[in-house]
Amino acid sequence: MHVLAGDVGGTKVLLQLARVEKSGSQIIRERRYECSAFSGLSPIIHEFLKSLGNTPIPDAACFGIAGPIAGSESGQMAKVTNLPWETGSEILSREHKIPKVRLINDFQAVGYGIETLTGKDLVSLQKGSAQPRAPRAVIGAGTGLGQGILVWQQDHYETIATEGGHTDFAPTDGLQVGLWHYLQQQFEHISYERLVSGSGLVLIYSYLREQETKIAPLHTDPRNAADPAAAISELALSGTDALAVQSLDLFICIYGAQAGNLALSAGATGGVYVAGGIAPKIIQKMTDSIFMRSFLNKGRMSALLAAVPVQVVMNPNVGLIGAATVASRL
Repeated sequence: MHVLAGDVGGTKVLLQLARVEKSGSQIIRERRYECSAFSGLSPIIHEFLKSLGNTPIPDAACFGIAGPIAGSESGQMAKVTNLPWETGSEILSREHKIPKVRLINDFQAVGYGIETLTGKDLVSLQKGSAQPRAPRAVIGAGTGLGQGILVWQQDHYETIATEGGHTDFAPTDGLQVGLWHYLQQQFEHISYERLVSGSGLVLIYSYLREQETKIAPLHTDPRNAADPAAAISELALSGTDALAVQSLDLFICIYGAQAGNLALSAGATGGVYVAGGIAPKIIQKMTDSIFMRSFLNKGRMSALLAAVPVQVVMNPNVGLIGAATVASRL
């Protein structure tokens, strides 16, 4: 059978067509599309299927959507949180003549993909000691902040979608309290996603820049770059801009705190997986002490979290792999 898998984020869409057989699967084609060039998901699917020529129409499809999913297994509706896109499984099935279509949250897709990963796909931040069949948690910053919980069912993990990235940001020191006040003047609600995301890094940089009385002259302000978050990260990783270094450090500190919050909330003694597009790009900073120190800073629960394995997912296609897994089960 042929299955179509999609990873639909706020910035990009990854599509993959694969042939699935009992002996395994074979990728036929995989492409990336920029969301800004399209009005919705359906035109992207149309362009992808058109590029396949005489390849058979997929027997089933699954799309991991960066946003909440409504409905039941018989039909789902979804809205991309950071885009004005809405779509439905029945609509996509009808428009593209795909017999079976399922929509799931993007971090559900990541969760389903995690079981297929090997050691080369992961970087360990804390070895810990995973409890067999215990709950796991996945968290990942990119355009937004995704979170999911993995629960053992019979012979595999099922993934529960959450919108935990939209929980209230809780400052942990004076600098973060100042950041909260800075954001309160601009936004009605201050969530972890507001800060632990690409746009969040830019907000943190702007806040710290406002606190500085003396700023070393820069050739260019990274906020004016085509991708300001990437520009700030590059300056921080190279060590050429002290303010960028401080911004990325604060970003990672808040990231680690929310990962620890999720681990406690989910009882994730089976492990925590840090996915998303940002962590692999700043892995040299993720592996220093900032993230894990913040993760473990939970008072009486620090010892519990010290036993939890924490790993960064380096495979950028983990969401596609998970969506393809779900599609093949349809």
